[in-house]
Amino acid sequence: MSRFAEMFADRPILADGAMGTVLTARGVFINRCYDELNLSDPGLILSVHEEYLQAGAEILETNTFGANRFRLTRHGLNGKLEEINAAGVRLARRAVEHLKERQGGQAWVAGSVGPLGVRLEPLGKTGLEEARDAFAEQIGILARNGVDLLIIETMPALNEAHQALEAAKAAAPHLPVLVMITVDDESEGLDGSSPTQAAALLTEWGADAVGVNCSTGPATVLTAIEAMRGATTLPLAAMPNAGMPRAVEGRNIYLVSPEYMASFARRAIAAGAQIVGGCCGTTPNHIRAMRAAIRAMDEQPHIEVAGSAPAVSKETPPAPLAQRSRLGALIAEKKFITMVEFVPPKGINCAKEIEGAQLMARAGVHAIDVYDAAQASARMSGQSLCIQIQQHTGMETILHYTCRDRNILSIQSDLLGASSIGLHNILCVTGDPPKQGNYPDASAVFDVDSIGLVNIVSRLNHGLDIGSNSIGVSTNFTIGVAASPGMPDIENELRRFAYKVEAGAEYAVTQAVFDLRLLEEFLERIREHRIPVIAGIWPLTNLRNAEYMKNDLRTGMPEEIMLRMAQAGTGEAARAEGIKIAQEMLTAVRPYVQGVQVSAPFGDYDAAAEVIASALPPAAPRKE
Repeated sequence: MSRFAEMFADRPILADGAMGTVLTARGVFINRCYDELNLSDPGLILSVHEEYLQAGAEILETNTFGANRFRLTRHGLNGKLEEINAAGVRLARRAVEHLKERQGGQAWVAGSVGPLGVRLEPLGKTGLEEARDAFAEQIGILARNGVDLLIIETMPALNEAHQALEAAKAAAPHLPVLVMITVDDESEGLDGSSPTQAAALLTEWGADAVGVNCSTGPATVLTAIEAMRGATTLPLAAMPNAGMPRAVEGRNIYLVSPEYMASFARRAIAAGAQIVGGCCGTTPNHIRAMRAAIRAMDEQPHIEVAGSAPAVSKETPPAPLAQRSRLGALIAEKKFITMVEFVPPKGINCAKEIEGAQLMARAGVHAIDVYDAAQASARMSGQSLCIQIQQHTGMETILHYTCRDRNILSIQSDLLGASSIGLHNILCVTGDPPKQGNYPDASAVFDVDSIGLVNIVSRLNHGLDIGSNSIGVSTNFTIGVAASPGMPDIENELRRFAYKVEAGAEYAVTQAVFDLRLLEEFLERIREHRIPVIAGIWPLTNLRNAEYMKNDLRTGMPEEIMLRMAQAGTGEAARAEGIKIAQEMLTAVRPYVQGVQVSAPFGDYDAAAEVIASALPPAAPRKE
């Protein structure tokens, strides 16, 4: 028997409603830290709790939804984390004791644990262990101060819900735990997971009850609850918003009436929910109406759920690397690879780029690497140029794909489209910030960085979107990443490189190499995470170009090279010297890497072809 069933005797239970909505109605500014009011205005919080108990609530959530280290730090309150959470439990417990003294009623205090407010790996920079520690820190305080149960709520992603649940099991193993996700207007999880998947996984991970809260209103929550019922035998909870807020005379108003919430309560219980309540926009009036509806129900149906939970995902592994693309075959066969980097034009005419690609084909280049929105400028899309090059030359292309301009929905759509039209080589990069480009006021998205992007591509390669929903087949991408051996903060670069490899990177392309020592050191330090490395080669055009790369881009540039470019007397002499330096670097790096990517500076494809020519002699054995 579930610990919730033991606690509540397998009958419908009414939880409370929103705290923030009531506080806002009482004049608290929306930018305040509501959790801190446990300390600065405890009488206000106590009065809200007591109103919900008077309305008939049997579960009272502590005012600690955002009282974790990440959210409190934003308000400069991380040092008061324990005080705020302890006070939150104390106030809720006092309200329950007042209820017993005055009316002899009973209610339970639930420790409210909300999301951390940061994006977790693989799509964000906060590690899973770091997230689990933060949840455990808050949950431990709530448990020590005497909550009866824990409610982990409004979880936007299953990986975060999982970490919160693991933290609860470790920090408070004696307490029942309800875990609730939030869903979109199609009743799907915000990470793309379905309610069925959420219920099945949360059951497997050890939750005592599961459910849905917040979201866009009663209708979407009811749909999600109905889907969950077929995937778990655990008690279900349904606590929706009072609809979506609407702007009315300059104020955001929730328009769902108490009567409608009462109707929702009856329907949710009929669908199998044992716990009902409210979230944003709900007030004591909504809870009072829901209590009346529950009391008026003649009988409470008991839902029998037979069968096992459905499979969470249908993974479709990718083909072997050698079968995904010609580049993949070259990598798998350990052949020395030659690539040339192209930058899309600023207009719609790509005749020059097509001619350049034809020149590269005659020179024996294996693939064209197409930059995506170089230096945050508005140019032809990389996908478009890739397709046109493949159509006109038959050469294989590699698409640089940046995170900067797309959210995770757009990223998945773009990648599915790229695979469907024959683009099977991807280089995952974060992208230059807009402030570095021609439109500094343009907004940047950055839902994920390059590490998160590799995770997304890797999942698509296994036939799954980020919500573990099957897409039918593998996208079969050959996944590349960027590497910067000369970064000033090399420790961070090495750490990020390791994450990229763990996420699924299959080859790496370095930034331009001018200092062989830096490359050798980098290769030695990535030995434990070694994947095929392709060295970037840049033919310098003049001294100013060298100065820009050294000072602006922070590229490792020996003084000897700066001196050689400075001594070139004319523009043509500087170009020739830059080509010669690039050829020397190609020869120098060849024993250490599996290929080179030569840039065509400012569209000088002839210069790239000259450099590539030096790669044609037989290669010496590579050093491991």
